[in-house]
Amino acid sequence: MDYQDAGVNIEAGRSFVDKIRRSVESTHSPKVLGGLGGFGGYFELPTGYENPVLVSGTDGVGTKLKIAQAINSHHTIGIDLVAMCVNDILTSGAKPLFFLDYLATGKLNPQQLSDVVTGIVEGCRLSGCALLGGETAEMPGFYAVGEYDVAGFCVGIVEKSKLLDGSQINVGDVAIGLSSSGVHSNGFSLVRKIVEVNNLNWSDRFEQLGEQTLGEVVLTPTQIYVQPILEALKSGLEIKGMAHITGGGLPENLPRCLRENQSIKINPGTWPILPIFQWIAAMGNVESSAMFHTFNMGIGLVVIVPKSKSDLSIKWFNNQGILAYEIGEVIEGNRELIGL
Repeated sequence: MDYQDAGVNIEAGRSFVDKIRRSVESTHSPKVLGGLGGFGGYFELPTGYENPVLVSGTDGVGTKLKIAQAINSHHTIGIDLVAMCVNDILTSGAKPLFFLDYLATGKLNPQQLSDVVTGIVEGCRLSGCALLGGETAEMPGFYAVGEYDVAGFCVGIVEKSKLLDGSQINVGDVAIGLSSSGVHSNGFSLVRKIVEVNNLNWSDRFEQLGEQTLGEVVLTPTQIYVQPILEALKSGLEIKGMAHITGGGLPENLPRCLRENQSIKINPGTWPILPIFQWIAAMGNVESSAMFHTFNMGIGLVVIVPKSKSDLSIKWFNNQGILAYEIGEVIEGNRELIGL
C-alpha cells in the first residue's frame, strides 16, 4: 500500500500549489522575502514607525461553508475568511501586513480549493495585505468527499501612540454605524435551521430578496472595511474606537471598545434593516432581541467619533461608498448596550 491507497493524493497536492502560485504571489510586495514552498513565510517590517506594535487575529467562516458546499459556489468564501480576520485587527487601528490560511478537506479537489484561494487572494488585495503562505491538509475519513474547512490568521502593525484601546473614548462621543453587505459570516446555524424547517432550497427565489437566489444572497461576502478606515485615519478623521460586529451582534461587540465605566445608548430605527434580516425574522419567527444578538442587522462596523465630527464622518464614509449612520451615543455605564 501507499499514501494514495489511504486516500491522500500527493500529486494532486502539488498540482494545487502550482495552480495557485501565480495568484498568491500577485499579493506580494517588496516586503515579502522569498516565495512559496519554504517552511515559513518572511515579511520585512516596514520602516517609518517609532514604536511599532504588531496586532494579530485569527478566525474562520463557520457554517456558511455548508451553504457554499451545498450549491458548489466557493469563490467568495475566501473573501469572508480574510474579512473576519482583518476587520478584527483593524479595530485597533492596525494596517494588515500579511495573511496565512489553513485549508482541510477529505479529498483534494484542486478546482474547488483554487476557487477558495482565489477569494482569499481577492480579500488580501481588498485589504492591502500579502498572502504570505498557507497549509492544505487532505484528511480522508475526517471530512466527507466535497467537504472542507478553512481558517485564517493575519498580522498587522500600528504605531503605539495611535493604538486604539478604548482609552480615547469619552462620554458624549457618538457611534457611527457602517453598513454591512449582508449576513457576513455569523448566524448561519440559525439560517440553515430556518431553511430546513421550512423545507426550502438554496435555489429558491423570494420577491423580498430581489433577483438572486436565497443561496446567492446569503453567500454575499463579508464587507472589508480596511481601506476606507485606514484612509479615514490618514486623512485626520478623529476615530476614537471601533467595533467589528460579528457573532453576538451589536449587544455583545459594540461595548468591547469602551472603557469600564462607559456604555452606549443605541437608537433603533436610525439605520435600515436589510431585507435578508427581515426575511430571516419572518420565516423563522425570530424575536427582535434574538435577531440583534445573532446578526449584524445591517451594521458591520462601528466607529466612535466626537459628537462634533458626526456629520463630517458620515459624509466621508458615504463618499467612500459605505453608507454610514449615527446610531448611538456613549454614556456613563458598565460596558453595556442600552436601548435595544
